[in-house]
Amino acid sequence: MRSAIFHVLRGFAMGSADLVPGVSGGTVALVLGIYRRLIASIRNGAGALARLVRVDLAGFVGRLREVEWGFMLPLLIGIAAAVISLSRLIEHLLESAPLRMAGLFFGLVAGSIVVAWRLIDRRDLLRSALVVLSGVVTFWLLGFSAGAVAAPAWWMFLGGGALAICAMILPGISGSFLLLMIGMYEAVLGAVNQRDIGSIGLVAVGAVTGLALFSTLLSRLLDRYQDTVMAVLVGLMAGSLRVLWPWPDGTGGTAMSSPSGDVAIPILLAVAGAVVVLAVTRKEASIEAQVESAAEVAE
Repeated sequence: MRSAIFHVLRGFAMGSADLVPGVSGGTVALVLGIYRRLIASIRNGAGALARLVRVDLAGFVGRLREVEWGFMLPLLIGIAAAVISLSRLIEHLLESAPLRMAGLFFGLVAGSIVVAWRLIDRRDLLRSALVVLSGVVTFWLLGFSAGAVAAPAWWMFLGGGALAICAMILPGISGSFLLLMIGMYEAVLGAVNQRDIGSIGLVAVGAVTGLALFSTLLSRLLDRYQDTVMAVLVGLMAGSLRVLWPWPDGTGGTAMSSPSGDVAIPILLAVAGAVVVLAVTRKEASIEAQVESAAEVAE
């Protein structure tokens, strides 16, 4: 019961992050130490869907049993609860205090970069070069964005869901910002706020399809080339800081300027955000160690 509550809270943190352009739920999963576990469960779920499409019912049931449901269900409940309960609040905060919110999120992601870098065992020249290259490319790509789509077609909700969910499980790549780039952020957030079941359903179908296709590839890459993949992810996270630089527009754009106007509080919030991430990571590591120790004693 206690572990289920923790998973709900972890899911709530991931869902909250996914609502913010520039912040990734994958980053939160990485910081909380559940990233590999999450990808593995998603991969097994994707395998089950593939068996179902081929009408292999025995294989479908078998792959479903491999999903860690005691972990995934509470996590999904937490994510859904965050999206439903916080979408209006975060939308309001981003509009009313954009610099301060950007400062807080900047610090959260900056602290996450430190955590992710520590997960790389071989910090050699190749991995360092990959960090720099992926960071520069991400920084450059995030300079592009589109205006909001006034009346999106049904297939745009479908494609937006597929694109966003693939980004959401990658640390450093914000699904919300990708929606912003293709002009679908306001439409999707509006559908959630207005409880537009049809549009939400299209986004969900796109998300499930995109997740099924992408998670298997990502899981295999992590299994075979963990340090290399992690180096690329660190670069993605570093490049994404462009979106979160508070000045001049907060998370409202990718233009960057020197600090001006409201400076002190965004900086303090950034420092606080980084400290919180590092503290949470240490606490999570302590909890995991206690759980492993208790399991060994039980055996």
